Parts: sequence; C-alpha cells; structure tokens
Amino acid sequence: MAHFPALVGLGSYLPPRRVTNEELATAFDTSDEWITTRTGIRSRHWASPGMATSDLAIEAGHRALKSANLPPGPGAVDAVVLATTTPDHPCPATAPQVASRLGLGATAAYDIAAVCSGFVYALATASAQITAGQARRVLVIGAETYSTILNPADRTTSVIFGDGAGAVVLSAVPDADAPGVVLGVDLGSDGSRQDLITIPGGGSRERASTAEHDPNGRYFTMQGKKVFAEAVTRMGDSAAALLDRIGWPVESVDHLVGHQANVRILKALAQRLGLPQERAVVNIDRVGNTSAASIPVALADAATAGTLATGSRLLLTAFGGGLTWGSAALTWPGLTAA
Repeated sequence: MAHFPALVGLGSYLPPRRVTNEELATAFDTSDEWITTRTGIRSRHWASPGMATSDLAIEAGHRALKSANLPPGPGAVDAVVLATTTPDHPCPATAPQVASRLGLGATAAYDIAAVCSGFVYALATASAQITAGQARRVLVIGAETYSTILNPADRTTSVIFGDGAGAVVLSAVPDADAPGVVLGVDLGSDGSRQDLITIPGGGSRERASTAEHDPNGRYFTMQGKKVFAEAVTRMGDSAAALLDRIGWPVESVDHLVGHQANVRILKALAQRLGLPQERAVVNIDRVGNTSAASIPVALADAATAGTLATGSRLLLTAFGGGLTWGSAALTWPGLTAA
C-alpha cells in the first residue's frame, strides 16, 4: 500500500516581546524609514531572557498537534524533526527535549541544520520517512531564537531577524491527490559559498585554526548584497525545476510562500518566476526574518487570515546558509492554524 505525506496540522508561536523599528532606531543610530525601505520589516519578536528555542518549538508543536486533533502523548507521532540554527545547546540535539516535554514518549527525534532552508529540508526528510513506510505521522518544526546570536554592534543583521516557531504535522494518506499531500521537493547546496552566511566561531574549525581567537566569532554574519543575488537565483531555479518535475505551469501557482528574508527578495523572486507579486505571501513586515521558522509561520498567518483556500496550489521555497536551498509543492488542505 502506498503512503503519501499530507499536512494535517499547523501551528505557530511568537514570543510575547514585540520589538519595533523605533526601538531599534535609537540603539543602532538608524531610523524606521531606513529599516523599512531596505527590508520591509516594521517589527519583530525577540525571546525574553531565559526563553530558549525549545520553549518556542514546544508551543508551536503543541498547537500543530491540536490543529491535527492529536492529543499529545506516546504514539501521537512517530518522529519529531526540528529545523534550527539556534539549538538550546551545541550538544545534545534539541528535538529529543522537545519530544519529551510534549509528552510524546520515546519517539525518534532529531535536529536539521540548514539555516533558513531548514524547514524545507525537514519537510523533505519527514515526507521521505512516510513515503518509505517508516512513519505514519511526523511533527515537523522550525524554531529559532536569532536574537541570541546577533552582534549588538551590527545594525545590518540586528534589525532583520526575529524569533519564532512554526510547525506542521504530516500524516500518511493513501491518495496522492488528497489535499495537503507534498507532491514533490527540490533541494540543493553549494558549500563553496559558505562564507556568505556564517557563525565563524564555536566549532571544531575555530579550534583547529592557528588564527587568533575572535571574540565576535560567535555572532551571526552575512554578506547582504551577495546573499540577495544568490537567494533570488537559487530559489527561482529550484522552484522552476520542481514545477517542471510535477507538471505545474507557473501560472497555476496560487500562492508563493517564500522564505521571509527581505520583501525585495520576495518581489524579485515572484518577478523571476513570472508570478504576480500579489500571489506572494508576505508577513515579514510583522515578524522579521525568522530563519527556519519563516515558512511555517507564514503559512499559519495566511491560514488564519483566510488567504489560503482549500485546493489552492502552494509553492514553498527557501534559501539559507550552507549555502542551501529548497522548494516544495502541495495543494492546501483547508487547515486552521491553532
């Protein structure tokens, strides 16, 4: 019997603390106009002291399970896949703690590290488990606390990123045409460009280096202009390749749910694909760039707003450090975000 992975649950969570451009303008000697013009961001949410990535992931995961009508408990899901660049600790992985605190028992649980592409990579991994018959249901979470890795002296990154978590439940269904089925994925990477998005310190490479230790090495760095060009090209090519593979004409895509990195990137991506810009789901103005959480948070926002009609064709695409990129396609199952 064939097994097809379908979305049956959706949830998201943002930490209570809302940080406006006006608040950051004073701290970084900038202005609301400068931030908004370059990024499209007006506010973002940051975790309060003592709040970790697992705390956000657990709340989003709980909401996704509720949306799927699955009471948390052993057997609710067969695996938990957590995409994050900001784990609670370098070791161990954060996903087992999330599974335990959700009361899911001794289920398989592991982290995926693909930066802003993490959710698409996690979705692809979970889909493969279901297709192979290794799992019936999988909880997929993207969660980040980027505020903990931002350089307080670097306004170019500190004004962009927000914290948050989004989650979906994938479940095996027998019909490939059922709403919510993940119809295909496309993944790629280019490690030769790893320097464009990186945290240089804290790993085995820093220990092995003969260079003097840099106290700022633990902070996130990004070469913005080069990343912009790479993001539009890689996401555009990946999305186009996936559409061709599954036989969807570009014009048949109802909603483009791209990684919320920069509103100008989203507009340029829609233009590159030949889609009207109004088909791009945009929530970066309210949440900032939440990295691996951005696509599920955007899905939850769009579902809550009633933007996504049952049966709509959705194209998900993301780009992140590594470099990594990926796309996925599905028809919307009419979920309500919890």
